[in-house]
Amino acid sequence: MVLIIREHCFEWGQRTYLMGVLNVTPDSFSDGGDFYTLSAALAQARAMVASGVDIIDVGGQSTRPGAEQISLTEELDRVLPVLRLLRTELQVPISVDTTRADVAKAAVEEGADIVNDISGGTFDPKMLSTISSLNVPVILMHLRGNPQNMQTMTDYEDLMGEILSFLTQQIAAATAAGIDRQKIIIDPGIGFAKNYEHNLEILRRLPELRQLNCPILVGLSRKSFIGRILNQPDPKSRVWGTAAACCAAIFNGADLLRVHDVTEMRDVSLVADAIFR
Repeated sequence: MVLIIREHCFEWGQRTYLMGVLNVTPDSFSDGGDFYTLSAALAQARAMVASGVDIIDVGGQSTRPGAEQISLTEELDRVLPVLRLLRTELQVPISVDTTRADVAKAAVEEGADIVNDISGGTFDPKMLSTISSLNVPVILMHLRGNPQNMQTMTDYEDLMGEILSFLTQQIAAATAAGIDRQKIIIDPGIGFAKNYEHNLEILRRLPELRQLNCPILVGLSRKSFIGRILNQPDPKSRVWGTAAACCAAIFNGADLLRVHDVTEMRDVSLVADAIFR
């Protein structure tokens, strides 16, 4: 399968692609406030491009556990100026991390190329039809509840069965809305309504997602399950742990990794690809 985004060719299965996180929020779990100004966001985006990033993921609403929901206006005010600025000088594909159809539409009009929806298209009833009308790829993630309450919703009888069932349902809803099947990427949602054991189980059982015939995105960068293993409370000090987890994800079939530390994870993915692909 091949996906062309802004003249960049994504040949799934040939190598691991990297999505760099650019949180333009004051409160994200790992880098909240770091790139909140336009100049800081641009400098970080340039650095990621120089490090070989394949996609930059811009988000204005923090989705860490317990994060407060911001207004539509505030989300637009955070995301659109950054997109406008990045698009003036960078050719790299950009995704917008949002659960709101109005933000997705405005962002694509400002030059975003992909919509990354942590709710898998379930929070906003207009999301899937909006993405269809914009004719851009979508990332559908598995989630229970919302960031405010998701960590109380971790009682699964069949974790992978439920993830597969939810993603199957949302892929069907997306194609019914007119989204091209080739433009759907799936994400099992590590850390979203999942406990420590669940996150490890997802990584172990990642190959089971292959049956859905969609590229697989894994977002595990600096997450708390890595912190627990390392006894490391500071997310920015979890780079080596993230590297190990990324290596495992690549071994088990991840196509795309969502990461904070692009330079380091590019090295990890190059070596892991040479071994496993």
